[in-house]
Amino acid sequence: MNKWIKLSIEYANQRSYLDDLFQVYPTIPEGIREINQVIWKEVEIAFEKKDNLTLVKELLKLDLFPIKDSYIAYLKRDKTALERNPKTINRISGRLYEMGLNKIFERCSEPKETNRQIGPMFKDWLKRKSLGIMPVPIDKFVANENDAILDAGDKAMMDFAKEHLNYKHNKGLDFVARFNKKYVIGEAKFLTDFGGHQNAQFNDAISTIQTKNVKAVKIAILDGVLCIKGRNKMYKSITETYKNHNIMSALVLREFLYQL
Repeated sequence: MNKWIKLSIEYANQRSYLDDLFQVYPTIPEGIREINQVIWKEVEIAFEKKDNLTLVKELLKLDLFPIKDSYIAYLKRDKTALERNPKTINRISGRLYEMGLNKIFERCSEPKETNRQIGPMFKDWLKRKSLGIMPVPIDKFVANENDAILDAGDKAMMDFAKEHLNYKHNKGLDFVARFNKKYVIGEAKFLTDFGGHQNAQFNDAISTIQTKNVKAVKIAILDGVLCIKGRNKMYKSITETYKNHNIMSALVLREFLYQL
């Protein structure tokens, strides 16, 4: 098994892993969402008039629709479907009237889910000089061959890797760096649970380290439930299927980079 997988699993099972990981992913829920007052006024009027179409139409303008329904995403993406499907609109409206305005407002202003906020946290951690050097913009990154971490968005990192490192995978990157004159690319994920969206996140990171002919060291910076020893699919994947890849916790990343 790759040394860094082994080290990461040992860290997670023998040390204050979650306490330390909170420095990387401080998953503090945000406050309530801001509700556009102009839109909300229209919602109130439509609710009082029992105007089903306008009620749904206005609520779809908000960031968060107040009920979970399999047809909401479709209606958001195709506004022409609203008037063509009156039974669907009536069905959804019935649930809204049942909830009442106060509950609708409460649901629409719920904080973002924690796992939707995780993305930028890894980069914020890098910007606190956690790896010993500050990330730099692309002009400084390419100016010399010194140790450096690229400070850029996912797409900009992907574009750099495509242009300079023969990276052909059509997926943004979370990490591009150079240590000891070796380029390093990878994705960072905090996997908070098993199944669904989290499996997709895991597969994204794995697909990046499986790309061929890249002129860089490929890594997957993975934390969370995949480090729990047992027969869960993620743990089996990193200890069996992908045991020879550079998969590691963010908490051992510094040690990995400086030994390159």
